[in-house]
Amino acid sequence: MLTIRHEEPDDAEAVARVHVHSWQAGYAGIVPDEVLRRLNVTVWAQRRRDLGTADPEHPFTTLLAERDGALVGFTSFGPYRVDQDRADLDPAYGELLALYVEPAHWGDGTAPALLAAARAGLAARGWSEYRLWVLADNGRARRFYQRAGLSPDGERSTYPVPLSGGRPPVGLVELRYAGRLDG
Repeated sequence: MLTIRHEEPDDAEAVARVHVHSWQAGYAGIVPDEVLRRLNVTVWAQRRRDLGTADPEHPFTTLLAERDGALVGFTSFGPYRVDQDRADLDPAYGELLALYVEPAHWGDGTAPALLAAARAGLAARGWSEYRLWVLADNGRARRFYQRAGLSPDGERSTYPVPLSGGRPPVGLVELRYAGRLDG
């Protein structure tokens, strides 16, 4: 049975594990292999702790999906980040910042349940419209969001992926999708 609940401080390691596994599977062939290989659950968990993502006063909410007591996915949402800057928030729009599911649970209903919970959370906070960024080359995610009623709104960005050895980052094109919460 799938349950959705709020993130708590002790969840940082499990959330980071889902995040890393999802990146490694979902971004294979999109993000350079060297970047995916060096992803580190411990480092990502500490980043979550440092950002205080489980703090109820945090501007972004993270919900977790569990099946039989195991964390299988999460979503984060809140006010829209102008230029994807967490310090510059536009309260006119909501944003889905993240939706990641363990690859073994792709297609089992976890992602739609998390999206529905995020949409309900955004609507409960008063937003009627929301946005998200998705890598242009991530066809699987783009199809998922389009089936959910979101569509590209014409905005593009470049996500810089840092490389090792002092090499310049690889720029990956992102597309902004938008949707309504009241329809």
